[in-house]
Amino acid sequence: MNILEQMREYGHERVAFHQDPQTGLRAIIALHSSVLGNALGGTRRWCYATEQDALHDVLRLSQGMTYKCACAGLPMGGGKSVVWLPQRGHAPTEAEARAMGRFVDTFNGVYIAAEDVGTTPQYIDWMAMETAHVMGGEQVSRGGDPSPFTARGVFNGMKACLEYAFGSPSVEGRTVAVQGLGNVGTYLVKLLVEPGARVIGADINRQHVERCVDQYGITAASTDEILLTECDVLAPCALGGVIDANTARKLNCRVVCGGANKVLDCPEEDAVVLKSRGIVYGVDFVVNAGGVIELSGQYLNYSRQKLDAMNDEIEATTAQILREGETLSSTYEAAIALGDRRIAAGAASKRERIHAG
Repeated sequence: MNILEQMREYGHERVAFHQDPQTGLRAIIALHSSVLGNALGGTRRWCYATEQDALHDVLRLSQGMTYKCACAGLPMGGGKSVVWLPQRGHAPTEAEARAMGRFVDTFNGVYIAAEDVGTTPQYIDWMAMETAHVMGGEQVSRGGDPSPFTARGVFNGMKACLEYAFGSPSVEGRTVAVQGLGNVGTYLVKLLVEPGARVIGADINRQHVERCVDQYGITAASTDEILLTECDVLAPCALGGVIDANTARKLNCRVVCGGANKVLDCPEEDAVVLKSRGIVYGVDFVVNAGGVIELSGQYLNYSRQKLDAMNDEIEATTAQILREGETLSSTYEAAIALGDRRIAAGAASKRERIHAG
């Protein structure tokens, strides 16, 4: 399938490729939708096996951002960018980041970059030396690390899932298996252990595991066993696509709710398997919207009070989707339907404003 066919399948407006001969930067920006507003989405640095893998990742992630913003009630569209690294562990440089910033600037603000896997506030600040259309830095840009807000949103969504599965939103006494103990995973661990949850954690980086064991008293597990660990809640907080139909049939949990994007390999099918097994699925692009709420809200100059209220609203939105999912094939279908309704309403409102003007 060629690129234009893939864009049509996913519903993208624009996909741009870029290579910078001075720094060796190879990158893709995918603008999925600007119906609700300018698109904000992270810049992911990753070593992809092939160009097609990089393209597939940026297409699916940018599509997810459209629905993330819509379900969160944000007047923002969906976009994403990826930097294709030449090898694992390739160190970020100011020159590379500034080249990426110049690439982002060619979108003239319709796409606003932010932090993601493989980038840091420092990297974002370097990008901001070349473009005003970036959020998540601390010195040149603004917004800072959105991870604490992403984790808070996941925690809010998890409470709705627990209420639905067990009749109480409390995590006290519950066992939560966290896959991925990076920034989001670690902040989530903190939110879980303070009210009395028992946490089992795993990460490919042993130092991350040891930090959480020392600071929060979690139980360490291997990366091979964490997904199938017996628990009340499985919280995938690493990369996406970790649960396929086969894995879904083997899970030993009552709830799946985590911070990773696109946690299901084929959500249209895998979410149906989860529902058939009685596993409550907190749809990833709904529960992990706290970070984009924070950065988008700062971009839109929202007050601290409004930002906190929107993050807390993730619990109610998740509960609504769980209820609506009862009469549909899955909670994923219910979340897509909610997003589609809000996008359609936004498009209608935009047409009315244009006609009125």
